[in-house]
Amino acid sequence: MSALSRTQEVRKHVIETPGGVVASQHRLAAEAGAEVLRAGGDAVDAAVATSFVLGVLEPWMSGPAGGGAAVHWRADTGEAVAINFGMRSPKGLNVADYPLSGEGKASDLFPWERVVGDRNVEGAKAIAVPGTVEGIGQAHARWGRLPWADLLAPAIAHARQGMLVDWYAALLIASVARNLSQDPDAAALFLDDGVWPKGSGWTAIPDNRLDQSAMADMLEVLASGGPRAFYEGDIAAALAGDVQAKGGSLSVDDLRGYRAWTGAARPVPYRDALFHVMPGLTAGPTFARVMEQLSEVDMSTPAQAYPAYASALSRAYAERLGTMGDTGEVPEAPGCTTHFSVVDRAGNMVAHTQTLLSIFGSRVVSPTTGLLMNNGIMWFDPEQGRPNSLGPDKACLMNVCPIVGSQGARSFALGASGGRKIVSAVAQLASFVTDRGMGIGAAFHTPRIDVSGGAGAIADETLPPEVLAAIERVMPVQTTRRTVHPYAFACPAGVMRDGAVNSGCTEIMSPWGDAALEETE
Repeated sequence: MSALSRTQEVRKHVIETPGGVVASQHRLAAEAGAEVLRAGGDAVDAAVATSFVLGVLEPWMSGPAGGGAAVHWRADTGEAVAINFGMRSPKGLNVADYPLSGEGKASDLFPWERVVGDRNVEGAKAIAVPGTVEGIGQAHARWGRLPWADLLAPAIAHARQGMLVDWYAALLIASVARNLSQDPDAAALFLDDGVWPKGSGWTAIPDNRLDQSAMADMLEVLASGGPRAFYEGDIAAALAGDVQAKGGSLSVDDLRGYRAWTGAARPVPYRDALFHVMPGLTAGPTFARVMEQLSEVDMSTPAQAYPAYASALSRAYAERLGTMGDTGEVPEAPGCTTHFSVVDRAGNMVAHTQTLLSIFGSRVVSPTTGLLMNNGIMWFDPEQGRPNSLGPDKACLMNVCPIVGSQGARSFALGASGGRKIVSAVAQLASFVTDRGMGIGAAFHTPRIDVSGGAGAIADETLPPEVLAAIERVMPVQTTRRTVHPYAFACPAGVMRDGAVNSGCTEIMSPWGDAALEETE
């Protein structure tokens, strides 16, 4: 039985404003985006600044060496644009470097057969071609107003100062300290004496900071050279050289040839609402299938709605796991991801998810650039002749689910981190807003369930007994609390525009997450 307090209450305050709003898993990243809006920037400009600050201050979740996807809504044209900047396997990847160990299933995020030394999960051979900078760069080139260099300035300043290791950062570093100690550069960045997690005394004010000067230097080159400087020139040569020196196959040619995909977002009609999601090899099609099923159900009361969520999610995941492979996607369990949403005063919106895949990615740091590298190779099945088998120059498949939607005078941008838990969260939040008329604050404070491919549902224990009983009639239910750590549910961030009034909120249990406003008073 849990020893957690039964009387503690956690809430986040939501403010409505005519100005823009940035909702992010890290408050200082949201503040950087809001400052860009104050300077006259577009929602896309705010997204650039927010993304890079997250790479500095939440480095184990995402960064320039990761990938992801975003949906952009342009208020003047009514256009929803999807940008897929997912990772790819290197062209020089040799499948023979990933022999099966015969030791059963891998212990990390996927039900693959275990590879010798877990080299598809951790270490330099797990590193895929990153796409985040290219995706952000395409959006900025198309819609950005402010100079690229100005938008990277906040991240450079934070990197020069070094990320403060507070209790939450210390907790996350400690959770993988043994793994980080295997890479000398990761150990030097995140551990003391190459062994002990950085942190401060439990009664002390935090004063320990990471040395991120190498990242600051890299970001300065990227600021002056533009987005393609990450893929061509000194940064690309340094990244490829560092990875190959540690046994990986990432090459300069891989980086030079990388391009993000941009196209129309997939429209998903739902009753009197319309959602726009990522097409293709993401969780967008799974979200669409869930909402298709919910549209046929009476959602008038929670006792009707929650069993419907459970059934729709269960069926969507069964279809996904049973039919999607070479032409679809694979499951992803909770990993290392971040999401932020932006709305500006003109109504432009961005729903943006970026990831390293596992927490701390490959647990490998590129010493020249200071970047924590992804472990995107783990997205592939190491057995050959199967859907999504590991191979060279293949797209890594993602479970990200950024969406933008509208209903009457209201529009919103939503998304979450949390791997396979993402679709459950985003679908329920979308329903809370459209079926129950909730504002963004009410939606984020409402208890959720998670159904993500297992045998039953995980339900917030604060749901009424009659609702839990109704879900139990559909499938087995295990109840749990929303806590700071670990997360039994996904970690969402969203913004809403009602007429000309904007608001935003993040997961209420996230100790760093917050919405920052363009209007400071």
